[in-house]
Amino acid sequence: MSILNVENVTHGFGARQILNDASFRLLKGEHVGLVGANGEGKSTFLNIIMGKLQPDEGKIEWCRHITTGYLDQYSTLEKGKTIRDILREAFDHLAELEAEMMGLYEKMSDCPEDEMNSLMEEVGDIQSILDYSGYYTIDAKISEYANGLGLNEIGLDRDVSELSGGQRAKVLLAKVLLENPMILILDEPTNFLDENHIRWLTNFLQNYENAFILVSHDVPFMNSVINVVYHVENAIMTRYTGDYDNFVRMYELKKRQIEQAYEKQQKEIADLEDFIARNKARVATTNMAKSRQKKLDKMDKITLMREKPKPTFSFRKARTPGRVVIDCKDVVLGYDEPLTKPISIKVENGQKIAIRGVNGIGKSTLLKTLLKIIPPVSGYVEHDQFVEYGYFEQEEESSSETALDVIWAEYPSMTNAEVRAALAQCGLTTEHITSQMRVLSGGENAKVRICRIMLKEINLLVLDEPTNHLDVDAKESLKKAIKDYKGTVLIVSHEPEFYMDIADNIWNIEEWSTKII
Repeated sequence: MSILNVENVTHGFGARQILNDASFRLLKGEHVGLVGANGEGKSTFLNIIMGKLQPDEGKIEWCRHITTGYLDQYSTLEKGKTIRDILREAFDHLAELEAEMMGLYEKMSDCPEDEMNSLMEEVGDIQSILDYSGYYTIDAKISEYANGLGLNEIGLDRDVSELSGGQRAKVLLAKVLLENPMILILDEPTNFLDENHIRWLTNFLQNYENAFILVSHDVPFMNSVINVVYHVENAIMTRYTGDYDNFVRMYELKKRQIEQAYEKQQKEIADLEDFIARNKARVATTNMAKSRQKKLDKMDKITLMREKPKPTFSFRKARTPGRVVIDCKDVVLGYDEPLTKPISIKVENGQKIAIRGVNGIGKSTLLKTLLKIIPPVSGYVEHDQFVEYGYFEQEEESSSETALDVIWAEYPSMTNAEVRAALAQCGLTTEHITSQMRVLSGGENAKVRICRIMLKEINLLVLDEPTNHLDVDAKESLKKAIKDYKGTVLIVSHEPEFYMDIADNIWNIEEWSTKII
Protein backbone atom coordinates (compact mmCIF):
# COMPACT_ATOMS: atom_id res chain seq x y z
CA MET A 1 0.00 0.00 0.00
CA SER A 2 1.32 3.45 -0.99
CA ILE A 3 1.62 5.93 1.85
CA LEU A 4 2.77 8.70 -0.49
CA ASN A 5 2.29 9.09 -4.25
CA VAL A 6 4.07 11.78 -6.24
CA GLU A 7 3.06 11.99 -9.89
CA ASN A 8 4.69 13.99 -12.70
CA VAL A 9 6.11 16.76 -10.51
CA THR A 10 7.99 19.52 -12.30
CA HIS A 11 9.70 22.40 -10.48
CA GLY A 12 12.34 25.03 -11.19
CA PHE A 13 13.86 28.26 -9.91
CA GLY A 14 13.91 30.77 -12.75
CA ALA A 15 15.64 29.16 -15.72
CA ARG A 16 17.07 26.40 -13.54
CA GLN A 17 15.12 23.13 -13.81
CA ILE A 18 15.24 21.17 -10.52
CA LEU A 19 12.71 18.37 -11.17
CA ASN A 20 11.18 17.28 -14.48
CA ASP A 21 8.15 14.97 -14.55
CA ALA A 22 9.34 13.27 -11.34
CA SER A 23 7.35 10.41 -9.86
CA PHE A 24 7.84 8.77 -6.48
CA ARG A 25 6.01 6.29 -4.28
CA LEU A 26 6.56 5.33 -0.67
CA LEU A 27 5.29 1.98 0.56
CA LYS A 28 4.64 0.96 4.16
CA GLY A 29 7.88 0.01 5.94
CA GLU A 30 10.19 1.18 3.12
CA HIS A 31 13.48 2.75 4.13
CA VAL A 32 14.29 5.10 1.25
CA GLY A 33 17.57 6.83 0.53
CA LEU A 34 17.24 9.97 -1.63
CA VAL A 35 20.62 10.47 -3.31
CA GLY A 36 22.26 12.74 -5.86
CA ALA A 37 25.02 15.31 -6.25
CA ASN A 38 24.93 18.66 -4.43
CA GLY A 39 22.27 20.98 -5.83
CA GLU A 40 20.33 18.28 -7.72
CA GLY A 41 17.14 19.07 -5.79
CA LYS A 42 16.91 16.56 -2.92
CA SER A 43 16.01 19.13 -0.23
CA THR A 44 13.69 20.86 -2.73
CA PHE A 45 11.84 17.58 -3.27
CA LEU A 46 11.43 17.13 0.50
CA ASN A 47 10.06 20.67 0.81
CA ILE A 48 7.57 19.93 -1.99
CA ILE A 49 6.20 16.73 -0.43
CA MET A 50 5.94 18.50 2.95
CA GLY A 51 3.93 21.33 1.41
CA LYS A 52 6.59 24.00 2.05
CA LEU A 53 6.96 24.53 -1.71
CA GLN A 54 4.32 24.33 -4.40
CA PRO A 55 5.45 22.47 -7.53
CA ASP A 56 5.03 24.09 -10.93
CA GLU A 57 3.19 20.97 -12.11
CA GLY A 58 2.23 17.57 -10.75
CA LYS A 59 0.32 15.97 -7.89
CA ILE A 60 1.23 14.89 -4.35
CA GLU A 61 -1.11 12.51 -2.52
CA TRP A 62 -0.67 11.37 1.07
CA CYS A 63 -2.55 8.48 2.62
CA ARG A 64 -5.20 9.74 5.10
CA HIS A 65 -4.35 10.13 8.80
CA ILE A 66 -0.61 9.92 8.18
CA THR A 67 1.72 11.54 10.71
CA THR A 68 5.10 12.83 9.53
CA GLY A 69 8.25 13.97 11.29
CA TYR A 70 10.53 16.22 9.24
CA LEU A 71 14.10 17.09 10.13
CA ASP A 72 15.47 19.68 7.74
CA GLN A 73 18.87 21.39 7.66
CA TYR A 74 17.59 24.83 8.62
CA SER A 75 15.06 24.35 11.45
CA THR A 76 15.22 26.83 14.33
CA LEU A 77 14.57 26.66 18.09
CA GLU A 78 12.75 29.16 20.30
CA LYS A 79 14.91 31.18 22.70
CA GLY A 80 14.02 30.79 26.37
CA LYS A 81 13.20 27.08 26.19
CA THR A 82 15.38 24.32 27.58
CA ILE A 83 16.38 21.16 25.75
CA ARG A 84 13.92 19.25 27.96
CA ASP A 85 11.09 21.68 27.02
CA ILE A 86 11.74 21.09 23.31
CA LEU A 87 11.86 17.30 23.70
CA ARG A 88 8.63 17.27 25.72
CA GLU A 89 6.94 19.12 22.83
CA ALA A 90 7.12 15.81 20.94
CA PHE A 91 4.35 14.62 23.25
CA ASP A 92 2.13 17.74 23.08
CA HIS A 93 -0.61 15.86 21.23
CA LEU A 94 -0.71 13.28 24.04
CA ALA A 95 -0.86 16.02 26.69
CA GLU A 96 -3.88 17.44 24.86
CA LEU A 97 -5.51 14.00 24.94
CA GLU A 98 -4.88 13.72 28.68
CA ALA A 99 -6.44 17.16 29.25
CA GLU A 100 -9.46 16.03 27.21
CA MET A 101 -9.71 12.88 29.34
CA MET A 102 -9.61 14.90 32.58
CA GLY A 103 -12.42 17.06 31.19
CA LEU A 104 -14.50 13.94 30.56
CA TYR A 105 -13.93 12.81 34.15
CA GLU A 106 -15.30 16.16 35.35
CA LYS A 107 -18.39 15.66 33.20
CA MET A 108 -18.98 12.25 34.84
CA SER A 109 -19.53 13.86 38.23
CA ASP A 110 -22.93 15.07 37.15
CA CYS A 111 -24.50 13.24 34.20
CA PRO A 112 -27.24 10.63 33.53
CA GLU A 113 -26.33 6.91 33.41
CA ASP A 114 -26.61 6.52 29.61
CA GLU A 115 -24.23 9.47 29.06
CA MET A 116 -21.94 8.05 31.76
CA ASN A 117 -21.51 4.81 29.77
CA SER A 118 -20.63 6.79 26.63
CA LEU A 119 -18.13 8.93 28.52
CA MET A 120 -16.54 5.85 30.13
CA GLU A 121 -16.06 4.31 26.71
CA GLU A 122 -14.45 7.50 25.39
CA VAL A 123 -12.17 7.75 28.43
CA GLY A 124 -11.18 4.10 27.93
CA ASP A 125 -10.21 4.80 24.30
CA ILE A 126 -8.05 7.80 25.26
CA GLN A 127 -6.47 5.87 28.12
CA SER A 128 -5.54 3.05 25.71
CA ILE A 129 -3.88 5.56 23.34
CA LEU A 130 -1.92 7.11 26.22
CA ASP A 131 -0.79 3.70 27.48
CA TYR A 132 0.21 2.52 23.99
CA SER A 133 2.15 5.73 23.29
CA GLY A 134 4.13 5.43 26.54
CA TYR A 135 2.76 8.73 27.87
CA TYR A 136 3.46 7.82 31.48
CA THR A 137 7.09 7.00 30.76
CA ILE A 138 7.86 10.19 28.82
CA ASP A 139 10.75 11.25 31.03
CA ALA A 140 12.40 7.82 30.77
CA LYS A 141 12.00 7.88 26.99
CA ILE A 142 13.42 11.42 26.76
CA SER A 143 16.38 10.35 28.86
CA GLU A 144 16.99 7.29 26.62
CA TYR A 145 16.97 9.29 23.38
CA ALA A 146 18.95 12.17 24.92
CA ASN A 147 21.58 9.73 26.09
CA GLY A 148 21.75 8.03 22.67
CA LEU A 149 22.38 11.36 20.93
CA GLY A 150 24.67 12.88 23.57
CA LEU A 151 22.24 15.51 24.91
CA ASN A 152 22.55 14.44 28.54
CA GLU A 153 26.20 15.53 28.37
CA ILE A 154 25.11 19.03 27.34
CA GLY A 155 22.46 19.20 30.11
CA LEU A 156 18.71 18.96 29.48
CA ASP A 157 18.06 22.17 31.45
CA ARG A 158 20.32 24.21 29.15
CA ASP A 159 18.66 27.08 27.22
CA VAL A 160 18.58 26.20 23.52
CA SER A 161 19.79 29.71 22.61
CA GLU A 162 23.17 28.82 24.19
CA LEU A 163 23.69 25.77 21.98
CA SER A 164 26.04 25.41 19.02
CA GLY A 165 24.64 24.61 15.58
CA GLY A 166 25.58 20.95 15.99
CA GLN A 167 23.91 20.75 19.40
CA ARG A 168 20.73 22.38 18.07
CA ALA A 169 20.65 19.83 15.22
CA LYS A 170 20.85 17.00 17.77
CA VAL A 171 17.95 18.43 19.78
CA LEU A 172 15.78 18.68 16.66
CA LEU A 173 16.69 15.13 15.65
CA ALA A 174 15.84 13.75 19.10
CA LYS A 175 12.47 15.57 19.05
CA VAL A 176 11.55 14.18 15.62
CA LEU A 177 12.46 10.63 16.67
CA LEU A 178 10.50 10.96 19.93
CA GLU A 179 7.39 11.91 17.96
CA ASN A 180 7.44 8.37 16.50
CA PRO A 181 5.66 9.40 13.27
CA MET A 182 4.37 7.01 10.61
CA ILE A 183 6.88 8.58 8.20
CA LEU A 184 10.28 10.01 9.14
CA ILE A 185 11.87 12.50 6.75
CA LEU A 186 15.50 13.17 7.60
CA ASP A 187 17.76 15.62 5.76
CA GLU A 188 21.45 15.00 6.57
CA PRO A 189 20.83 13.72 10.14
CA THR A 190 24.46 12.62 10.72
CA ASN A 191 26.05 15.99 9.90
CA PHE A 192 26.65 16.91 13.53
CA LEU A 193 26.82 13.47 15.10
CA ASP A 194 30.01 11.79 16.24
CA GLU A 195 30.76 8.10 15.70
CA ASN A 196 28.98 6.80 18.83
CA HIS A 197 25.81 8.74 18.13
CA ILE A 198 25.80 7.68 14.46
CA ARG A 199 25.93 4.07 15.67
CA TRP A 200 22.94 4.73 17.96
CA LEU A 201 20.96 6.35 15.11
CA THR A 202 21.93 3.50 12.76
CA ASN A 203 20.55 0.95 15.22
CA PHE A 204 17.40 3.05 15.71
CA LEU A 205 16.67 3.27 11.97
CA GLN A 206 17.49 -0.39 11.34
CA ASN A 207 14.77 -1.30 13.84
CA TYR A 208 12.34 1.42 12.78
CA GLU A 209 9.09 -0.31 11.79
CA ASN A 210 7.60 2.62 9.92
CA ALA A 211 8.74 4.18 6.63
CA PHE A 212 11.38 6.87 6.28
CA ILE A 213 13.00 9.01 3.58
CA LEU A 214 16.65 9.83 4.18
CA VAL A 215 18.96 12.32 2.49
CA SER A 216 22.60 11.67 3.34
CA HIS A 217 26.06 11.64 1.77
CA ASP A 218 27.40 9.28 4.45
CA VAL A 219 27.73 6.08 2.39
CA PRO A 220 28.42 3.55 5.23
CA PHE A 221 25.46 4.96 7.16
CA MET A 222 23.19 4.78 4.09
CA ASN A 223 24.22 1.21 3.37
CA SER A 224 23.31 0.20 6.90
CA VAL A 225 19.76 1.54 7.00
CA ILE A 226 18.11 1.78 3.54
CA ASN A 227 16.49 -0.77 1.23
CA VAL A 228 15.33 1.50 -1.63
CA VAL A 229 17.17 4.31 -3.46
CA TYR A 230 15.73 7.22 -5.44
CA HIS A 231 18.41 8.93 -7.49
CA VAL A 232 18.03 12.55 -8.68
CA GLU A 233 20.18 13.56 -11.66
CA ASN A 234 19.59 16.21 -14.32
CA ALA A 235 16.07 16.79 -12.92
CA ILE A 236 15.18 13.09 -13.47
CA MET A 237 14.23 10.81 -10.54
CA THR A 238 14.91 7.06 -10.84
CA ARG A 239 14.04 4.23 -8.43
CA TYR A 240 16.44 1.38 -7.49
CA THR A 241 15.93 -1.45 -4.99
CA GLY A 242 18.61 -2.41 -2.45
CA ASP A 243 21.25 -0.42 -0.59
CA TYR A 244 23.54 2.35 -1.84
CA ASP A 245 26.27 0.00 -3.11
CA ASN A 246 23.70 -1.90 -5.18
CA PHE A 247 22.42 1.41 -6.59
CA VAL A 248 25.99 2.34 -7.68
CA ARG A 249 26.39 -1.03 -9.45
CA MET A 250 23.01 -0.74 -11.20
CA TYR A 251 23.59 2.90 -12.11
CA GLU A 252 26.98 2.18 -13.69
CA LEU A 253 25.54 -0.83 -15.57
CA LYS A 254 22.63 1.25 -16.87
CA LYS A 255 25.02 4.05 -17.86
CA ARG A 256 27.26 1.63 -19.81
CA GLN A 257 24.23 0.09 -21.56
CA ILE A 258 22.98 3.52 -22.64
CA GLU A 259 26.45 4.48 -23.87
CA GLN A 260 26.74 1.25 -25.88
CA ALA A 261 23.24 1.71 -27.33
CA TYR A 262 24.12 5.32 -28.20
CA GLU A 263 27.32 4.29 -30.00
CA LYS A 264 25.46 1.57 -31.91
CA GLN A 265 22.72 3.99 -32.91
CA GLN A 266 25.22 6.66 -33.97
CA LYS A 267 26.87 4.14 -36.30
CA GLU A 268 23.46 3.18 -37.72
CA ILE A 269 22.59 6.87 -38.25
CA ALA A 270 25.92 7.48 -40.00
CA ASP A 271 25.34 4.46 -42.29
CA LEU A 272 21.81 5.61 -43.15
CA GLU A 273 22.90 9.18 -43.83
CA ASP A 274 25.75 7.92 -46.01
CA PHE A 275 23.39 5.67 -48.02
CA ILE A 276 20.87 8.50 -48.49
CA ALA A 277 23.57 10.94 -49.64
CA ARG A 278 24.93 8.47 -52.21
CA ASN A 279 21.59 7.23 -53.57
CA LYS A 280 18.94 9.95 -53.41
CA ALA A 281 19.97 11.53 -56.72
CA ARG A 282 19.99 8.26 -58.70
CA VAL A 283 16.67 7.29 -60.29
CA ALA A 284 17.27 3.57 -59.75
CA THR A 285 17.86 3.93 -56.00
CA THR A 286 15.87 7.04 -55.04
CA ASN A 287 13.01 5.00 -53.54
CA MET A 288 15.44 3.07 -51.32
CA ALA A 289 16.98 6.36 -50.22
CA LYS A 290 13.50 7.71 -49.35
CA SER A 291 12.78 4.56 -47.38
CA ARG A 292 16.02 5.01 -45.39
CA GLN A 293 15.11 8.67 -44.79
CA LYS A 294 11.73 7.68 -43.35
CA LYS A 295 13.45 5.19 -41.05
CA LEU A 296 15.86 7.91 -39.94
CA ASP A 297 13.04 10.41 -39.31
CA LYS A 298 11.08 7.92 -37.18
CA MET A 299 14.10 6.84 -35.13
CA ASP A 300 13.84 7.50 -31.39
CA LYS A 301 17.25 9.06 -30.93
CA ILE A 302 19.20 8.33 -27.74
CA THR A 303 20.74 11.32 -25.96
CA LEU A 304 23.48 10.94 -23.39
CA MET A 305 23.02 12.59 -20.00
CA ARG A 306 24.92 15.81 -19.59
CA GLU A 307 27.80 15.13 -17.23
CA LYS A 308 27.83 17.35 -14.16
CA PRO A 309 31.15 19.09 -13.52
CA LYS A 310 33.09 17.22 -10.84
CA PRO A 311 35.11 19.23 -8.33
CA THR A 312 38.88 19.16 -8.39
CA PHE A 313 40.19 20.61 -5.16
CA SER A 314 43.83 21.54 -4.55
CA PHE A 315 45.65 23.72 -2.01
CA ARG A 316 48.54 26.12 -2.63
CA LYS A 317 51.61 25.79 -0.45
CA ALA A 318 53.13 28.91 1.15
CA ARG A 319 56.75 29.15 2.26
CA THR A 320 57.81 26.44 4.70
CA PRO A 321 57.68 27.52 8.37
CA GLY A 322 59.95 26.25 11.15
CA ARG A 323 59.76 22.77 12.66
CA VAL A 324 57.10 23.74 15.24
CA VAL A 325 54.11 25.45 13.61
CA ILE A 326 52.00 25.84 16.78
CA ASP A 327 53.26 25.53 20.35
CA CYS A 328 50.76 25.32 23.25
CA LYS A 329 51.85 25.52 26.87
CA ASP A 330 49.44 24.69 29.74
CA VAL A 331 46.44 25.74 27.64
CA VAL A 332 42.96 25.40 29.16
CA LEU A 333 40.17 25.54 26.58
CA GLY A 334 36.84 27.18 27.26
CA TYR A 335 34.70 30.30 27.23
CA ASP A 336 32.96 31.16 30.51
CA GLU A 337 34.21 27.99 32.17
CA PRO A 338 37.09 25.57 31.52
CA LEU A 339 36.38 22.65 29.19
CA THR A 340 39.73 20.88 29.62
CA LYS A 341 42.57 20.37 32.03
CA PRO A 342 45.84 22.19 31.12
CA ILE A 343 47.33 20.73 27.92
CA SER A 344 50.74 21.21 26.33
CA ILE A 345 50.89 20.17 22.67
CA LYS A 346 52.91 20.92 19.57
CA VAL A 347 51.86 20.92 15.92
CA GLU A 348 54.91 20.18 13.80
CA ASN A 349 55.45 21.12 10.18
CA GLY A 350 54.07 18.53 7.74
CA GLN A 351 51.90 16.73 10.31
CA LYS A 352 48.35 15.73 9.39
CA ILE A 353 46.36 15.53 12.60
CA ALA A 354 42.76 14.34 12.98
CA ILE A 355 40.88 15.52 16.07
CA ARG A 356 38.09 13.34 17.41
CA GLY A 357 35.73 13.31 20.39
CA VAL A 358 32.03 13.41 21.19
CA ASN A 359 29.96 16.31 19.91
CA GLY A 360 30.04 19.45 22.06
CA ILE A 361 33.22 18.51 23.93
CA GLY A 362 35.29 21.35 22.46
CA LYS A 363 36.81 20.27 19.11
CA SER A 364 35.85 23.53 17.35
CA THR A 365 36.96 25.49 20.42
CA LEU A 366 40.35 23.76 20.22
CA LEU A 367 40.79 24.77 16.56
CA LYS A 368 39.82 28.39 17.25
CA THR A 369 42.19 28.52 20.21
CA LEU A 370 45.07 27.04 18.20
CA LEU A 371 44.45 29.68 15.50
CA LYS A 372 44.26 32.48 18.15
CA ILE A 373 40.72 33.35 17.06
CA ILE A 374 39.68 33.03 20.70
CA PRO A 375 41.97 33.21 23.76
CA PRO A 376 42.47 30.23 26.07
CA VAL A 377 41.14 30.38 29.64
CA SER A 378 44.78 30.12 30.72
CA GLY A 379 48.14 29.24 29.21
CA TYR A 380 49.45 30.53 25.90
CA VAL A 381 49.59 29.64 22.19
CA GLU A 382 52.55 30.56 19.97
CA HIS A 383 52.72 30.47 16.15
CA ASP A 384 55.78 30.23 13.98
CA GLN A 385 56.39 33.68 12.46
CA PHE A 386 55.74 32.40 8.93
CA VAL A 387 52.41 30.64 9.59
CA GLU A 388 49.77 31.28 6.92
CA TYR A 389 46.55 29.36 7.54
CA GLY A 390 43.35 28.54 5.67
CA TYR A 391 40.38 27.86 7.95
CA PHE A 392 37.16 26.06 6.99
CA GLU A 393 34.68 26.84 9.75
CA GLN A 394 31.95 24.33 10.60
CA GLU A 395 29.25 27.00 10.65
CA GLU A 396 29.22 30.13 8.59
CA GLU A 397 26.23 32.40 8.07
CA SER A 398 24.97 32.54 4.50
CA SER A 399 24.58 35.98 2.96
CA SER A 400 22.75 37.65 0.09
CA GLU A 401 26.07 37.95 -1.77
CA THR A 402 26.63 35.73 -4.79
CA ALA A 403 29.39 33.13 -4.87
CA LEU A 404 31.18 35.41 -7.35
CA ASP A 405 30.98 38.36 -4.91
CA VAL A 406 32.29 36.28 -1.98
CA ILE A 407 35.47 35.31 -3.83
CA TRP A 408 35.94 38.74 -5.39
CA ALA A 409 35.65 40.47 -2.00
CA GLU A 410 38.61 38.47 -0.72
CA TYR A 411 40.64 38.52 -3.95
CA PRO A 412 39.81 41.87 -5.64
CA SER A 413 42.78 41.68 -8.02
CA MET A 414 41.34 38.62 -9.79
CA THR A 415 39.48 39.07 -13.07
CA ASN A 416 35.88 37.95 -13.57
CA ALA A 417 37.07 35.06 -15.75
CA GLU A 418 39.64 33.94 -13.14
CA VAL A 419 37.03 33.87 -10.35
CA ARG A 420 34.58 31.93 -12.52
CA ALA A 421 37.30 29.44 -13.49
CA ALA A 422 38.24 28.90 -9.81
CA LEU A 423 34.60 28.27 -8.82
CA ALA A 424 34.08 26.00 -11.84
CA GLN A 425 37.09 23.96 -10.69
CA CYS A 426 35.15 23.35 -7.45
CA GLY A 427 32.24 21.85 -9.41
CA LEU A 428 30.03 24.95 -9.56
CA THR A 429 28.09 25.95 -12.68
CA THR A 430 27.28 29.47 -13.93
CA GLU A 431 23.87 29.19 -12.22
CA HIS A 432 25.56 28.49 -8.87
CA ILE A 433 28.18 31.21 -9.33
CA THR A 434 25.59 33.94 -9.88
CA SER A 435 23.19 32.72 -7.14
CA GLN A 436 23.07 34.19 -3.63
CA MET A 437 24.90 32.13 -1.01
CA ARG A 438 21.70 31.73 1.03
CA VAL A 439 19.84 29.95 -1.81
CA LEU A 440 22.67 27.51 -2.54
CA SER A 441 22.49 24.01 -1.08
CA GLY A 442 24.70 23.14 1.89
CA GLY A 443 27.13 21.31 -0.40
CA GLU A 444 27.34 24.14 -2.95
CA ASN A 445 27.92 26.60 -0.12
CA ALA A 446 30.76 24.45 1.23
CA LYS A 447 32.40 24.32 -2.22
CA VAL A 448 32.48 28.14 -2.39
CA ARG A 449 34.14 28.26 1.04
CA ILE A 450 36.71 25.63 0.02
CA CYS A 451 37.40 27.64 -3.15
CA ARG A 452 38.15 30.69 -0.99
CA ILE A 453 40.87 28.70 0.82
CA MET A 454 42.24 27.19 -2.40
CA LEU A 455 43.13 30.62 -3.79
CA LYS A 456 45.33 31.50 -0.81
CA GLU A 457 48.91 30.35 -0.31
CA ILE A 458 48.92 28.53 3.03
CA ASN A 459 51.17 26.26 5.05
CA LEU A 460 48.52 25.28 7.63
CA LEU A 461 45.16 23.87 6.52
CA VAL A 462 42.47 23.74 9.24
CA LEU A 463 39.19 21.98 8.44
CA ASP A 464 36.24 21.74 10.84
CA GLU A 465 33.75 19.10 9.61
CA PRO A 466 34.36 19.90 5.92
CA THR A 467 32.39 16.88 4.64
CA ASN A 468 29.08 17.70 6.35
CA HIS A 469 27.21 18.61 3.18
CA LEU A 470 29.54 17.39 0.43
CA ASP A 471 28.43 14.73 -2.05
CA VAL A 472 30.43 11.56 -2.66
CA ASP A 473 32.49 12.94 -5.58
CA ALA A 474 33.34 16.13 -3.67
CA LYS A 475 34.41 14.13 -0.61
CA GLU A 476 36.74 11.98 -2.70
CA SER A 477 38.28 15.03 -4.37
CA LEU A 478 38.78 16.79 -1.03
CA LYS A 479 40.38 13.68 0.45
CA LYS A 480 42.83 13.49 -2.47
CA ALA A 481 43.63 17.22 -2.18
CA ILE A 482 44.46 16.86 1.53
CA LYS A 483 46.63 13.80 0.84
CA ASP A 484 48.52 15.66 -1.92
CA TYR A 485 48.97 18.84 0.13
CA LYS A 486 52.54 19.15 1.46
CA GLY A 487 51.75 21.49 4.35
CA THR A 488 50.38 20.91 7.86
CA VAL A 489 46.76 19.78 8.33
CA LEU A 490 44.38 19.87 11.31
CA ILE A 491 41.03 18.24 10.64
CA VAL A 492 37.91 17.62 12.71
CA SER A 493 35.58 15.02 11.22
CA HIS A 494 32.96 12.52 12.42
CA GLU A 495 33.74 10.22 9.48
CA PRO A 496 36.65 7.84 10.24
CA GLU A 497 36.55 6.49 6.67
CA PHE A 498 37.38 10.04 5.51
CA TYR A 499 40.32 10.84 7.79
CA MET A 500 41.86 7.48 8.76
CA ASP A 501 44.14 7.16 5.73
CA ILE A 502 44.94 10.90 5.75
CA ALA A 503 46.03 11.42 9.36
CA ASP A 504 49.42 10.40 10.70
CA ASN A 505 48.33 11.38 14.22
CA ILE A 506 44.94 11.33 15.99
CA TRP A 507 44.13 13.49 19.02
CA ASN A 508 41.22 12.32 21.19
CA ILE A 509 40.06 15.47 22.97
CA GLU A 510 38.04 13.35 25.41
CA GLU A 511 41.33 12.54 27.16
CA TRP A 512 41.81 16.24 27.96
CA SER A 513 38.22 17.04 28.92
CA THR A 514 37.03 17.87 32.43
CA LYS A 515 33.53 16.73 31.44
CA ILE A 516 32.23 13.35 32.53
CA ILE A 517 31.84 11.33 29.33
